[in-house]
Amino acid sequence: MTKRGGAQVFRITTAREGLHEDVRGRQRRYVVSMSVRTLSVVLAATLWNVERYVALVALVLGVLLPCAAVVVANAGRRSDAASLPAVEPAASPIRRSPRCPTAHPRDP
Repeated sequence: MTKRGGAQVFRITTAREGLHEDVRGRQRRYVVSMSVRTLSVVLAATLWNVERYVALVALVLGVLLPCAAVVVANAGRRSDAASLPAVEPAASPIRRSPRCPTAHPRDP
């Protein structure tokens, strides 16, 4: 990909999305789940005397969905931990005695 002046332009494909887009996406997911919750509560109220089992399922969905929606909305930014290189722990600096690995230094 080149610019008009002939300079090469690089596209960053592994960069995270911006904070504004992340917050906007979480707000959108929250609004969608709350809309589904509102519809399920209205459905439960409408079907209560017609189809009691469907109304109970819709009511349970309407009760449990806000908890899940809040957890999803507050989950924060997604991390790209899979793309980061793994770091191995450093070797232990403690040295053991060659004659007895579990011996205390004051033991004869």
